[in-house]
Amino acid sequence: MGTYMITGATGGIGKAVAELLRDRGHDLILTGRSPERLGTLTKALGSGAHAHTQVIIRDRDGAPGAVRTSTPERATIQTIALDLGEPRRLEAALAETSMPDRLDGVIHSAGVVDLGPVAEQDADHWIDQLMVNLVSAAELTRILLPALRAAKGHVVFVNSTAGLQANPNWSAYAASKFGLRALADSLRAEETALQVTTVYPGRTATGMQQKVRAQEGQPYNASDFADPTSVARGVLAAVEMPRDAVVSDITIRPS
Repeated sequence: MGTYMITGATGGIGKAVAELLRDRGHDLILTGRSPERLGTLTKALGSGAHAHTQVIIRDRDGAPGAVRTSTPERATIQTIALDLGEPRRLEAALAETSMPDRLDGVIHSAGVVDLGPVAEQDADHWIDQLMVNLVSAAELTRILLPALRAAKGHVVFVNSTAGLQANPNWSAYAASKFGLRALADSLRAEETALQVTTVYPGRTATGMQQKVRAQEGQPYNASDFADPTSVARGVLAAVEMPRDAVVSDITIRPS
């Protein structure tokens, strides 16, 4: 079994990926902004026949830090609260945790969206989306590269169909996703021992989509969109591809 980090693990797609990888028995490092939501997710993943035993890892001052959870099969779940809106602080935050020397994969699924026409998108709207959706993904990848190289690991960027085509009112979000596509392409060419996949989901039934529909002034009906688990299955298929091949790009749209 491997060890995988998932950003945005408490969101729709990130949570679905965590569930599938946990069912496979992989060790997980789950990141998100809210420690409370990470704790709720860890509890949910630890329920059932293979319930986990929780161990609190304390930091250098003895205060409670990351939470590591183990199963009888020795699978673990570690949670790390990270603010991806502050990419300059990520390296210091990770240095205070117990990170593995080998990492089989990282799934970048965190993201934020704030729609609006170019005429009304001020600098803060651009900076907020670029920091979370692009710069933090680049910075985390840089920090994790030694562990990824050690395992000849897999980097998955959960992008968006907005990273393939920019529509009215989507300029800042689409720009961040076009940049994420460029990051993946460059990484793939530079780190030839790694596998790099970009997943382009269409509209998916998540909390983000609820926000998008509200900003568009349209009703939200989950059945109109792809289920997060369907997107997660695409991610899992790419991760489980034999080493003689790599899924470099995959687009998943609601039917």
